[in-house]
Amino acid sequence: MNLGKDLGWQAGISIVGVAVLLVLGVIAMESYTLLIQRVPESALRGPHVLFDAAVLLLALLLLDRAHATPRAADGRGAAGVVPAPAMPSPRSGTRTLVARFARSDDRRASLQVASTLIPLGLLWWLVAVGHGWAVVLAVPVMSLFLLRAFALMHDCGHRSLFRRGALNAACGFVFGVLTGMPQYVWSRHHAYHHATNGNWSKYRGPLGTLSLEEFAQMSPARQQQYRRARWVGMAPLAGLMYLVVNPRLNWLRGCAALLVHLLRGGIAQPQVGWRAQARVFRTRHWASAAEFRHMSLNNLALLGLWAAMSSLIGASLFFTVYLLATALAGAAGIVLFTVQHNFDQAYASDDQGWDYETAALHGTSFLVLPGWLNWFTADIGYHHVHHLCARIPNYRLAACHAAHAERFTEVRRLSLADVLPSLRCLLWDREVRRIVSIDRGAR
Repeated sequence: MNLGKDLGWQAGISIVGVAVLLVLGVIAMESYTLLIQRVPESALRGPHVLFDAAVLLLALLLLDRAHATPRAADGRGAAGVVPAPAMPSPRSGTRTLVARFARSDDRRASLQVASTLIPLGLLWWLVAVGHGWAVVLAVPVMSLFLLRAFALMHDCGHRSLFRRGALNAACGFVFGVLTGMPQYVWSRHHAYHHATNGNWSKYRGPLGTLSLEEFAQMSPARQQQYRRARWVGMAPLAGLMYLVVNPRLNWLRGCAALLVHLLRGGIAQPQVGWRAQARVFRTRHWASAAEFRHMSLNNLALLGLWAAMSSLIGASLFFTVYLLATALAGAAGIVLFTVQHNFDQAYASDDQGWDYETAALHGTSFLVLPGWLNWFTADIGYHHVHHLCARIPNYRLAACHAAHAERFTEVRRLSLADVLPSLRCLLWDREVRRIVSIDRGAR
């Protein structure tokens, strides 16, 4: 990584940004305190307040599902979002055909953002003032809204949620803080997944799928370990590691390595300035100064949010609810993402003969979900459409699928009943270029 000569002002901007976030947090806390002081406790706990909150939430959900007039995307980029990588030319023209749905609508996107952030705020309010079962019930519902927040962050990274690049960058950052994931860095890695979808010699998916040959070369104990690590019961722990632990550790380790590098450089070459020392620093934890800046902003903002919420409702209550909800959201996200590419006989090529459109249509599933779950996942079940054109916003995926349904007849359809069997498809058969069940590798 090359921090370069701009490291100084980038660090300054990071500090100012975090300071602004902390000031806003203090203002919000003070406003909340004044509100609590002026409103009688009976009113805060009264059923009419919950009814008003429910009415507001229902109105937002109905507005979000309503049809909005399409507006053409202007195609502008912005800092904090990732340009779409170059892809191979379409084989049958389906990608070109569906691209007309790549039109973002700021009004529709704003409703989606509001119908996610406001319910999350109301749920935390319920946790703060509620007791017993109210808190218990808030956890799974909160996990669903966190899953939705991650899905909208995903769209921001593709520059598809809003027409305006600045709005994609800003909302992507906010959703990244709420879900614990540095959006800019995650989106760059996710772009690689899109660029190599179906080419399993380049990207093995979130579970690190092995080939039949690689699995056969493992000892029985290692094979059993491979199975257990990918057991669905491990998904909540994996979700917690993915969203909460790994992004923090990755940033802290990188910062520690940078600090050690600067200290050693200062001792060995005191005549060389720290900017020059930073210029030659390399690490596996980030690839550019922009990634370092976004990781720092995300982590500092999240740590500030943790401190504010702990002060407001108590650390034990906050972290119990937060960690449980985040673990469940992460588990659901990992499971859904896995079965969108790991299913029986999914297209799985290597470099030779790989075709992007074939991978989208035969290496990506159509996950048929109930309407309510489609809403919480921002229609990501239409994953085949998404991989044909990542610039189609989530609120146009279903319409695109319906308009060209005849072209998607061979796309593998999966229901919720197919999820668990698909999670056993953990091996890559190089010879037939397909994903197969782990039972094929049994000795």
